[in-house]
Amino acid sequence: TKQFYSFHRQDVLRSMAAKYAIGTIADPPTGKKAVVKLAPGELSTVPYAEPSAFQGVPSPYYDDSHRRFRRDLRAFFDTEVMPDAVANDARGVHPSKELWRKLGMRGVLACRVQSGPWLKDVVENCGVQLPGGITPEQFDPFHELIAHEESSGRLGVPGYADGMGAGLVIGLPPVLQFGEPALARRIGREVLTGEKQICLAISGPEAGSDVANVACVARLSSCRTHYLVSGVKKWITNGVFSDYFVTAVVTKPGRKPELSLMLIERGEGVDTKPIKTSYSPAAGTAYVTFDNAKVPTGNVLGKIGEGFKLIMHNFNHERWYIVAGANRASRLVVEECLKWATQREVFRARLIDQPVIRNKLARLASQVEGVQAWLEAVTFAMKHTTHEEQAVKLAGPIALLKHFCTRVANDVSDEACQIFGGRAITQTGMGQVVERFQRSAKFAAILGGSEEVMADLGVRQAMRAMPNAKL
Repeated sequence: TKQFYSFHRQDVLRSMAAKYAIGTIADPPTGKKAVVKLAPGELSTVPYAEPSAFQGVPSPYYDDSHRRFRRDLRAFFDTEVMPDAVANDARGVHPSKELWRKLGMRGVLACRVQSGPWLKDVVENCGVQLPGGITPEQFDPFHELIAHEESSGRLGVPGYADGMGAGLVIGLPPVLQFGEPALARRIGREVLTGEKQICLAISGPEAGSDVANVACVARLSSCRTHYLVSGVKKWITNGVFSDYFVTAVVTKPGRKPELSLMLIERGEGVDTKPIKTSYSPAAGTAYVTFDNAKVPTGNVLGKIGEGFKLIMHNFNHERWYIVAGANRASRLVVEECLKWATQREVFRARLIDQPVIRNKLARLASQVEGVQAWLEAVTFAMKHTTHEEQAVKLAGPIALLKHFCTRVANDVSDEACQIFGGRAITQTGMGQVVERFQRSAKFAAILGGSEEVMADLGVRQAMRAMPNAKL
């Protein structure tokens, strides 16, 4: 009824209908259905609720494999994750081992890591099936883009969503790309099938993201078979429950310290404690302490002294992934605002009937679509360039794209709060998605490089190609 939707979200019906429903009115008096109910895997028809290519607008980037892929992923999350995701996010419950295994065997984890031989390996040798029936040969950056959108931003539970593999997305690629073949194969299989978890441990309390001043030290043992690592890391997503830590360490202290990257396995000398942040503890954000943790020399990624180069190599992809999830979260909030504006009545009129509200919605939708258009253009460029070419041609645009995306998210958070009013600052009820968003929107503006650093990097990269042009 109209009164019901003044106080409750449709989710309440999904959980309570089986207990209380006694029948369905075959022919409602208005001649209209009361609500639009989406089946698992079905995409929204609310304007701007999905990228335009998935609302009937022609696109040069996507084909039928991408549409099948998104529908299959959507159905998986609708049935396997969303029924208890909100409750788990609120209670700070980490994703279960059973869910991790499902994420692995259904190919969700494998599709969140850039394409490489590891994808074919887990499909052929570990029984992993990719969503939508696609093959490893078909998989491209646009499939990965969809996987990030469906696995994070669309869910509306930022902490719990990050708990389902944010650490994997940024932590596993250095192992797969720079680890010894046997190590990369073993860790890749364990992590991509959901048996083990991994995270990236770069930031420390002493230097934050200033990787050149990392204080965590690795000393080579006298027998030269292993390193002893001591130091601390902070704000490590998934660190609370991870089995592996891809860690930046100093292997030669001094005025210009030598930085290296190592895979450290959880064991003696490794301790993790949860950190309380503004979103859910379900993300497993950790303070990690290494106290003479023993690391075999074979766990060095790349070569000793190449740590800074490997970290920079990983940054472009990390920032692109952050944009994918953050903009999809912004899009979800725009959908929430459109729904609320058409059902909420104040002063004897719907919110949508007020010009000031329509102006807010226009700004939000156009900004989110702007980020999406640039994101898809960058994704197309990634599909057709090597990592080396991306470092030259895309580092600047990706940095500016991330800056643009997080500024848009700030606007979306601010305007959505005004549209929802008091409900936007209430953790349950009609505005709960907006409330969770405004507590977490700043994460993307800080992680992977702050907005200020991104803006400066983007312009400095542009100046490298600036000709001696005059007005």
